[in-house]
Amino acid sequence: MEVLEEKEEGEQREEELKALEISGDLQDLSLETKVSVGQACAPSDVCDFDWSSVDTSQLPSSYKTNSAKEKQLLHIADHFLQLYTHLCPDRKLLFLHPVNECGVEKFVSTTLRPTLLPYPELYYWDGCASFVSDYLTMEPLKSSVTPPTSLYSPTTILKVQRGNCFDFSVLLCSMLIGAGYDAYCVHGYATREMCTLDGTLEPCPLLRKRQEVPKEELKKRSGKYRFKSPLDLQSKFELQQEAKKAEAEAAQKNKEREKEKEAGKPECDPLHGLRVHAWVLVLSGKRDVPETFFINPFTGCSHSTMDEHFLGIESVWNHRNYWVNMQDCRNGCKDLIFDLGDVICWKTVLSESSKPHQLPPDAEEEQEFSDSVTDDMVSDPKEGFHAVGLIGEWIFLTPVLPTAEFETCYPQGRKVILYKKAKLEKWAPYLNGNGLVKRLTVYADLDRTEVVEVREWFENREDRLDVREVNKQTQLTTDYFSPGHLCGLKAHTYTSLEQETGHTMEFYIETRADDLQKLVVKAEEMTQHFLGRDDFLHTRHVELGRRGKKTDVAGTGTETSAQLIIAQIKECFHRNLAKPADEDVAERIFWVAEKRISLTYHFKDNYITASRKDFFKAAGSMTPEMCTTYQAGSPKREKNLLHLYKELKELTQEEERVKKQVRQAEAEV
Repeated sequence: MEVLEEKEEGEQREEELKALEISGDLQDLSLETKVSVGQACAPSDVCDFDWSSVDTSQLPSSYKTNSAKEKQLLHIADHFLQLYTHLCPDRKLLFLHPVNECGVEKFVSTTLRPTLLPYPELYYWDGCASFVSDYLTMEPLKSSVTPPTSLYSPTTILKVQRGNCFDFSVLLCSMLIGAGYDAYCVHGYATREMCTLDGTLEPCPLLRKRQEVPKEELKKRSGKYRFKSPLDLQSKFELQQEAKKAEAEAAQKNKEREKEKEAGKPECDPLHGLRVHAWVLVLSGKRDVPETFFINPFTGCSHSTMDEHFLGIESVWNHRNYWVNMQDCRNGCKDLIFDLGDVICWKTVLSESSKPHQLPPDAEEEQEFSDSVTDDMVSDPKEGFHAVGLIGEWIFLTPVLPTAEFETCYPQGRKVILYKKAKLEKWAPYLNGNGLVKRLTVYADLDRTEVVEVREWFENREDRLDVREVNKQTQLTTDYFSPGHLCGLKAHTYTSLEQETGHTMEFYIETRADDLQKLVVKAEEMTQHFLGRDDFLHTRHVELGRRGKKTDVAGTGTETSAQLIIAQIKECFHRNLAKPADEDVAERIFWVAEKRISLTYHFKDNYITASRKDFFKAAGSMTPEMCTTYQAGSPKREKNLLHLYKELKELTQEEERVKKQVRQAEAEV
C-alpha cells in the first residue's frame, strides 16, 4: 500500500508539473495569438470587446430559463458524460452543455437554429461560408487547449458581429442546415495557423494559378485522326545549350525558394495536436453534394477531409443529435469514417432508433455503454418515445439580417487579411466613392515592404471599370471593363493618362459599328486592328507629325493643343475571293505629306511578285506621268486616262474619309 501511495504521489507531481508547463505555454500562446490575429485581420479590436456589455434584457424568457424537457435533456447529457468519462478516462471532456449569453446551460444541439435568410447568395454553401467569414470578427479562444465555457445564440452573434471558432461554426451550420445541407458542427483539433487565422505563411487564393492540362493529355483528347506535326528544324545543339541554361536558372531559383521557405518556416508548435478548433462538416447526399468536405469558418474555404491542417475530432453535432468520435486520430482525419450510423465509430447521446444496434460479439463493453445511455433516453420502450423529441428550440428569435447590414458585408465596412507576400483589403459596396471593393497588394519580401503589384476590383461604376492592375516595377497600368462602356472599351493599358505616352486599348467588337478590336497609340503613331469587316480591312497604321501651335477656342478664351499632323496612313486588307487577285487591294498607303497614294494588290497564284499602282496628286488635268503601274504576269497595257482619273478621284475621297476616322479615333483616345 505504501508503495502504491508513493507511486500515486509521484504521478500527481508529474501531472502538476505538466500542468504548470502547459499553463506557461498558454501564457506565451495568448500573447502570440493576439499578435497573429492582429496580423491576420488588421485593423482589429479583437481583445477590446467587453462581452458583459451585451444587452440580454430584450431576449425571451426561454434564453434565461430551462423548460422541463430541457432539464431532462441536460440530465441525459450529464449521465452520458459520466459513462463516457468512466469508460474513456483518457479522453478530453465533451463540449455538451455550455452556458448561453444569459448564463444558462443549454444543450449544444438546441443552440443550432436552421435559418434561411432571404438573400440568393446565401442559398449555396460557398455564399454562406464567405458571408460568415467576412461579416464576423474573429476572436481567439481564451484557452487554446480547451473549448469555451459559453456558446451564444446565432442571433446574438449576428448582432455583435464577432465570436470564436465555435460561434462561427454554429452560425454557419445553422445557415447551411436552413439551406438544405447535411451539415454538422465539429469540435476537434487543428494546426496553429488554422486556429489563429494566421495566413501569412500561405499564398493568397487570388494568386493561385489554374492547373494547365498537359500537352500529352490534350493529344489524347484530340482523337486518333489529327494532323501530323511539322518537322522540327531547330538546332539540337542550341536547344541543349538553352536547356542547360534553363536548368542552371531553375537551380538558382530553387535555392532562393529554399532560403525563403527557411526564412518563412513556422517554428515548432509546442501545442501541436492540442489546439482546440471548431469547423463545419458537410456530408454528401443532400443538395447534390458529391463528396464529404470540411469548411473552415474563419476563411470560408472548403477543405478535403484528408487535409493535414485538421488533426482530430472529438465530437460532431447538428440540431437533432450529438455524436462522439470513437476512432483513432493518430493520422489526423485521414482515416476517419463519417458514417454517423456506424455505432462502432460514433456514439450518440440521443437514441435515433428503437431497434438495438447489431454489434460484433467482441464489443460487449460498447454495447453496455450504448444500452445504459439508451435505457435513460427511452421513457417507454413499448411506445418507442426517444429523447430526440425532447430537443426543443429555446432560440425563439430567428436570426434576422436587415438588407443594409447584409450589404455592409464586413465589420465597419472594411476588412484586411494578410497572406504570404500579399495583403488583401475588402470594402463594402458604395463605401468608397470610386467604387473600390477589393485591393490585393503583392510584395517581393516576406516583411511586406517592397510593393511589386497592386490589383483593385471595382463595382457599380458608370464607366463599367471592373479590375485595375498596376505593375510597380514597370509602372504599367491595365484597366479591365465589363460590357456596357460608352466606347465599347474592354481593356486599357497605359503608363500615364497623357496622350503622348503609350496606350493600348481593346474593345468589344460586337458593340462597335467599325468592328475595332484593338487600338495602339504611341507618341507619333497609332495602329488600329479590326475584325470581321465587310471591306476586309484588318489593320490601319497612322504615322503622325509634330504638333502645331496652340490655338484659342473661339468665344471661350481657353487654349487647346493643336492636333498632330497626319503624315501617312497605311491600310491592310484580307483577301476577297470574289475579286481577281490583281484587282483585290492588299495594302493601301496614303502619303499625305507627299501627296501620293500607293496600292499593292494580293499575289496571284504561282507568282512571287504582286501588282502595284502609284498615284501622284497634282493640280490640273490628268496626265500619264501621274500614275505608274506594274501588272504581275501581264504585258504592259495602254493606260486609260479616264479610268485612272476616276480611280484617283475615288481614292482622294477615300483619303479624306479615312483622315476623318483617324481624327475621330484621336478624339476617342
